Amino acid sequence: MNATPASLPGHAAMLLFAALVSVSFSLGARAAPHIDPAALSAARFLIAAIAIGAIAAPRMRLKHFRATWRYPLLGGLLGGYFVLMFEALKLTDPISTGAIFTLTPIMTAGFAWLLMRQVTTGRMAVSLALAGTGAIWVIFRGDIEAILGLELGRGEAIFVIGCSFHALYAPLGRMLHRGEPVLVYTFGGLIGGFLVTGLYGARALAETNWTTLPPVVWIALFYLALAATAVTLFLVLFATLRLPSAKVMAYGYLVPSFVILWEGLFAGVWVAAPVWLGVVATIGALLLLLKD
Repeated sequence: MNATPASLPGHAAMLLFAALVSVSFSLGARAAPHIDPAALSAARFLIAAIAIGAIAAPRMRLKHFRATWRYPLLGGLLGGYFVLMFEALKLTDPISTGAIFTLTPIMTAGFAWLLMRQVTTGRMAVSLALAGTGAIWVIFRGDIEAILGLELGRGEAIFVIGCSFHALYAPLGRMLHRGEPVLVYTFGGLIGGFLVTGLYGARALAETNWTTLPPVVWIALFYLALAATAVTLFLVLFATLRLPSAKVMAYGYLVPSFVILWEGLFAGVWVAAPVWLGVVATIGALLLLLKD
């Protein structure tokens, strides 16, 4: 490995990103039966924006908001991703959407070249392909028949559009950054995300009886808002300013591996041995990305 000292914090940030996001799947699954996902998503952006806004307030200056349009655009991409994910899940299943999500780093590499002429080297391309293959192997639990039987329908097509929004976020965030503190930049994106998800989930927000929600929903909501939204959005923006966008998004491939690790450690549910081949392939591919 020969990552430069300047790039190592970016890699560390995205490793933490994958670990934090993976926990949200277990918590989200336990909270999902009790609250509308649109209301949950809008609430998580609002709480995250309040938390980051309180921390970033002393650093905010009027000059940071002169190009205000950037923030709804960036946050809108993430909000749009969640909205389209909800719509896709009405028509398809989480395994199919997980498989589609593996296209995101490849799309990110394309957007990074179009916007900033960031070049994906041959080694990076091989690493992305290997990491994506490993992630798919984990998502499908090593079931080759299930992988071959994947059907692409309307739900998958909708989620491809959503993933393109997610893929565009990293390179566009780097291109539109004008020297603002990352916390301030993160706050603006969270406000934009709340505007999009809030409009989409306005009815669900109004119809949710917030006083009768079980504790698991509040635990999940605050974790999703603070750790899996505010902190991870900060980490992505932090890493985006230090690494090529394709490398940043490639760390999303680690999420399925972290999920099975947490489920094994805390729930005692371990996957079959062949599935770990995908974990090893993903980790090996990401180690190659440490090379500059």
